[in-house]
Amino acid sequence: MKKSLAKIFVACFALGLGVGIGANNMAISDIPLNFKIAVVDVAKVVSNSQQVKALKDEQLRNKAELEKYIETARADVNKQTDALKKKQMTDRYDRELNAKRKTMQMAYNQKLKKIEDNINTVIAQRAKAEGYNLILSKSSVLFGGTDITTSVSQYVR
Repeated sequence: MKKSLAKIFVACFALGLGVGIGANNMAISDIPLNFKIAVVDVAKVVSNSQQVKALKDEQLRNKAELEKYIETARADVNKQTDALKKKQMTDRYDRELNAKRKTMQMAYNQKLKKIEDNINTVIAQRAKAEGYNLILSKSSVLFGGTDITTSVSQYVR
């Protein structure tokens, strides 16, 4: 009885092993022989993007605008001699400043998302145009893949 169970166990194990190896070979055989992999240095594409440069310039202008607003608010508050009016002015300027910051941050996030979507779209288009099946970020690849960073950078605005 024990020998029968042992034989059944060995048979099941061998069958499972055979099915596993067969399934693995089938999965590997589904990969086409001309499978092409490329890498993109996304950080380089982003740093070369005119959209990103324009967004950075806009952020600098917004920062200068906020600093000017704060200086003006401080001057107005300091001119006030009545403590109650001074407190009311300070509260009003704080609310306005927070609203401006929030509006600017939301606009920045929307523009950044649009730029990111554009870069991803260009990468996908270049991959298809150049016949690549898989694109990986260069920062996550130690070796291999064709670098298409220059090609992508030419198409990113």
